[in-house]
Amino acid sequence: MMSGIKTFVRDGAALHVDDSGGGGLPVVFQHGLCGDAQQTAEAFPVDQGFRRITLECRGHGASEAGDVSAFSIGTFAEDVAALIEAGDLAPIVVGGISMGAAIAALLAVHRPDLIRGLILVRPAWVSHSAPDNMRPYAEVGQFLSALPADEAREAFLAGDTAERLRVEAPDNLASLEGFFARSQQAITAALLQRIAADGPDVSDEELGTIRVPTLIIAHGRDFVHPFALAEGLAALIPGSQLVAITPKADDRIRYLSDLRNALGTYLRSSTDGFAGVNMGRRSPDRPTHR
Repeated sequence: MMSGIKTFVRDGAALHVDDSGGGGLPVVFQHGLCGDAQQTAEAFPVDQGFRRITLECRGHGASEAGDVSAFSIGTFAEDVAALIEAGDLAPIVVGGISMGAAIAALLAVHRPDLIRGLILVRPAWVSHSAPDNMRPYAEVGQFLSALPADEAREAFLAGDTAERLRVEAPDNLASLEGFFARSQQAITAALLQRIAADGPDVSDEELGTIRVPTLIIAHGRDFVHPFALAEGLAALIPGSQLVAITPKADDRIRYLSDLRNALGTYLRSSTDGFAGVNMGRRSPDRPTHR
């Protein structure tokens, strides 16, 4: 059972934390762009030996948006770092899906004192900002900033990008189409445009300095998260393990099963390496003002 949603306040914005609770190995596991804790919960292994903690980023899930000009991978990473410190959880295993993977990679480079293990699922960035694979997100954001949601959806679905994704990556298209139904249209538009133009603020050389057990998970038939990006990260991060799983577009149930199994295998096999990990002496539900 989930232990409930807790509030963490930073820079005046109330951010929500989804904590599975228990005394297992704590893992901060972050969602993707315009996702929420439901995404990480369904992807994470159901095992009492692990405790999943997801901070819903500004403008996502039940978290407040705050100042939209602050939307960035860097800001989201700072929020996660502050949560880890407030919960006295460091060093901890940190990971995420897509944007969440970029947040985790940034922390591994710039806050290695917080990180004991690293999980990068379906990464959408290596080191460069505004990669071509994020263009569909930017396009959806542009339509949402210019038109009512229904008209924006129709315009996007009639375009070349949607036509290409129908063939090459139907799961990506389904995710993008879902963004038109999100509440707070202006915030969604800002998130999509700002994050698609952003990057994790790390260099290839800095990625090569990561020295914690690293798992990278990816699959084919994914325009936004091409397998080649995962291969690039695996080549840069010393000793990292790259695992290929079933594409979500082929079989969503098998995709989730493969993903949970890969995560569980990594966490269980790394138990010795994580020996002595701080299980947290202070609950992260304590509001913290920064």
